Amino acid sequence: MGDVWAWLLFFFTLIALVVILVYQLMCLADLEFDYINPYDSASRINGVVIPEFITQGVLCFLFLVTGHWVMSLLSVPYLYYNVRLYMRRQHLVDVTEIFNLLNWEKKQRLFKLGYVILLLFMSLFWMIYNALEDDEHSL
Repeated sequence: MGDVWAWLLFFFTLIALVVILVYQLMCLADLEFDYINPYDSASRINGVVIPEFITQGVLCFLFLVTGHWVMSLLSVPYLYYNVRLYMRRQHLVDVTEIFNLLNWEKKQRLFKLGYVILLLFMSLFWMIYNALEDDEHSL
């Protein structure tokens, strides 16, 4: 039963990552359609970048601690990419360059979103599998 709770925790953590990434994409889309100015868009996106990195790092750590090695290995490239961005100080959106890099920023976040959705579906599968397995053992 503990495994089901762990997968449920992973699932909601991945949902939080999806929400953060969709929020960033919405800010970029608002900027593209000129609903928001570059300063507001950059400050909103920059405000959620560090929580996104921390959430993903915690998720990878939780996969390691609970012994889900495959999911941990699948989340390591995303964690490595985030750490690399942070170490190179490329993780924040620059207000003066946001229009020049708008397509790149959108592609980057769409790729991250697709990767997190893949992890989300795998987590959902394993949560359902473990719930059915626990139900089978209780009979």
